Amino acid sequence: MDSKLSFTENIAAEMGVHTWLWLWVSLDFGAVCGTAGSSCKLLDTLIAQSLYKEGDVIIGGLFPIHLQAPEPNLDFTQRASTWRCQNFQTRSYRWLQTMIFAVEEINRNPDLLPNVTLGYALADTCLAERTTLAAALSLVTGKDPVIMRSRCGRTPEVPVIVGDARSSASIVIARTLGVFSIPMVSYSSTCACLGDRRKYPTFFRTVPSDAFQARAMVHMLRLFGWTWVGVIAGDEEYGRSGIQLLLEELQNSEVNLETSIPRIVETLRHSTAKVILAFAISTDILILLREVVRQNITDKQWIATESWITSRRASVPQNLHSMIGTIGFALRKGNMQGLKSFLTRFQPSDMPSDPFVQEFWEIMFKCSLGNDPTPAARPQCTGSESLDNVESLYSDLSEPRLTYSVYKAVYAIAHAIHNMLSCQPGAGPFENGGCPNVTNLKPWQILHYLRTVNFTTPVGEATYYDENGEPPAAYDIMNWHVGAQGMVEFVKVGQFDSADGPHREFDINMKRIVWGGGQNEVPVSVCSMPCPPGTRKAVQKGKPICCFDCLPCAAGEISNTTGSTECWKCQDRFWSNAARTACVPKEVEFLSFQETMGIVLAALSVSGVVLTGSVLATFFFHWDTPLVRANNAELSFLLLLSLSLCFLCALAFIGRPSPWSCMLRHTLFGISFVLCISCVLSRTVVVLVAFRASVPGSNIMQYFGPVQQRVAISLCTSIQALICVLWLVLSPPVPSEIQGRSPRIILECDVGSGAGFACVLGYIGLLAAICFLLAFLARKLPDNFNEAKFITFSMIIFCAVWITFVPAYVSSPGKYTVAVEIFAILASTYGLLLCIFAPKCYIILLRPDKNTKKKMMAK
Repeated sequence: MDSKLSFTENIAAEMGVHTWLWLWVSLDFGAVCGTAGSSCKLLDTLIAQSLYKEGDVIIGGLFPIHLQAPEPNLDFTQRASTWRCQNFQTRSYRWLQTMIFAVEEINRNPDLLPNVTLGYALADTCLAERTTLAAALSLVTGKDPVIMRSRCGRTPEVPVIVGDARSSASIVIARTLGVFSIPMVSYSSTCACLGDRRKYPTFFRTVPSDAFQARAMVHMLRLFGWTWVGVIAGDEEYGRSGIQLLLEELQNSEVNLETSIPRIVETLRHSTAKVILAFAISTDILILLREVVRQNITDKQWIATESWITSRRASVPQNLHSMIGTIGFALRKGNMQGLKSFLTRFQPSDMPSDPFVQEFWEIMFKCSLGNDPTPAARPQCTGSESLDNVESLYSDLSEPRLTYSVYKAVYAIAHAIHNMLSCQPGAGPFENGGCPNVTNLKPWQILHYLRTVNFTTPVGEATYYDENGEPPAAYDIMNWHVGAQGMVEFVKVGQFDSADGPHREFDINMKRIVWGGGQNEVPVSVCSMPCPPGTRKAVQKGKPICCFDCLPCAAGEISNTTGSTECWKCQDRFWSNAARTACVPKEVEFLSFQETMGIVLAALSVSGVVLTGSVLATFFFHWDTPLVRANNAELSFLLLLSLSLCFLCALAFIGRPSPWSCMLRHTLFGISFVLCISCVLSRTVVVLVAFRASVPGSNIMQYFGPVQQRVAISLCTSIQALICVLWLVLSPPVPSEIQGRSPRIILECDVGSGAGFACVLGYIGLLAAICFLLAFLARKLPDNFNEAKFITFSMIIFCAVWITFVPAYVSSPGKYTVAVEIFAILASTYGLLLCIFAPKCYIILLRPDKNTKKKMMAK
């Protein structure tokens, strides 16, 4: 299969066009002209098959009666001979007959063009640019060998032309004849390029521009959510222009095209696009469909253009399996009364001047009218066969769309000429109020009236042209269904009408559509499935914009629509939910009494108070025992009281931070721990000094009596109290919120002054270090009263806890920071309580035999 869908030749075709342009100049200016009074003769005419009828105004018509033109002779060694084309098309012949029908209908109408008879000159274009141009030039110059007896040059034989069928051929004709202001009205050329009035000021048409069809197609693609679409373009002006328009309409859209030109069908087979749009003329699309059927490609949804959506040749039963469900846009059809009988009215003997009737008759009845040299191949025609008894594409008027377009083109020209007849002398549109002479019409005069024509066809459709020579766009949306006996049935499922306005122009009934590819619902044709809410698109590198990955939104960002291209950050105090689809208020986090951790820590704190109270009660009820009296009962009670305060201060760290709780927790913590360490330090000093005082002559103990101990403890505690007061006055701890990139708002107490907090902790650490050092020095003193070893061990635990506290405090997130601080408080307090008082309570309660003065004094 050729890699391009086209019947146009490449270099040879271009050379052919230029050749015929040169020949046309010869025909127009190179005629044989003699002296004055002699005749100006046409050298030759290259058109062999044309149909002519005389009239007051001759309308030209160009129809592709044949689809295969002969190859041109480009060696220029002999005069070009008349051509005979091959591959007769009965559908095109129907268009030709429709123009004759319209002309005769107008001639019978007393209200339209009264006293004026229309004639026609109809020619075969053979579906090639070079033959189309030659046929158009032959219509303009005429077939009479004598052009003019006085001088070369005159009014064209045909001042206006209906045609051509193809956009590429219409471009050639419009460029050539437009120089001489000869108007043409096409019945099938839809290329939007022909709407450029600067290039083609004489071109008109009765079919909508492809610009409207492209707009309707894009509307359909968006409606059905098809964002990954394969496109096939015919390699001629219709296909190239149509694709260009489609691409322009798709700009800033999420629809992407997978354009396939070389190896089309093989590309289709492996393409991930489930929707295929074929922008080509019907003759080109037939080649593609045959290959599609051969390769059994059945999983595609086809979108057709107006050129082939209702083509009976394309919708043959063998294509049905692959093409069922095809949807596309068709020209509005019109039911012309009497056309059916007109098409089947004649026999060959009734039309001796028609050069096409013999070939047509032989194709219709598969017989031979002439002297066939091989009569065994086909039977002889009688000439009396009836077209009424034959079902064929020629007489099939179930979808009269282009046929109706031909009909409208003739009526547009007729109404333009009719408006010319209404011209009043002195009030005409031309110089000095002049009116045209209907017996000698100039092409530019018809051109003027065509621009302003506005009429209603006998079918009832309003027809007019805008400033660009474009008629209003009206399409029927057609769908291929399986009809009776397995034949394709064209079912109208909607319409597109530009006259309804941009918001109402597209209308479609989804329930009536049969989908292609064996689908029961709208086929899905996307390169990537739409990203669900909570994700965003990320275009895949090196691929079209509709091919993407779906990435989850980052924490704190959301997307709440399908197919979102970006995620949005939540506002302050809000955070994304787990699905990343909505912003929810952030969770306020603090260590509360309602949660497990808060309950456990509070329980440990209360248990510590209870345990301390039990020790205090034990000492109180055993006040007179030697062990209690030997350990300075007053100092022990003060130490137990300070330990209770240390346990209780942990409770101040639990609960929602408030200004008073923030100030209370840090000051109570600092003062209670200093009081506790001061008591331990005092006991350590007393133990150490007591052994030094046992030396004869030493009176050092008089300086470390109970009064001095109270003063020392009060002094140490007062220093910490002073630090706390300065801290609270200058920059006190206050409640604060920590948000950042987190789903929680952390409520905590900001220490205010970092220096103040450091002084509180540093002072506690200093006293603990001094106490540890002194206890370490007194750990081996030989006496049962010596508790220095227990104080040493308690200080090791105390210092270890608070040294590990620092990195744990810094690295713990949120409420766990507070939990770490509470744990350090409780751990160090329990360490002091158990290390100092557990051995004593053991002796008092479980070994009373050791709680005697004798045992206490023993060494």
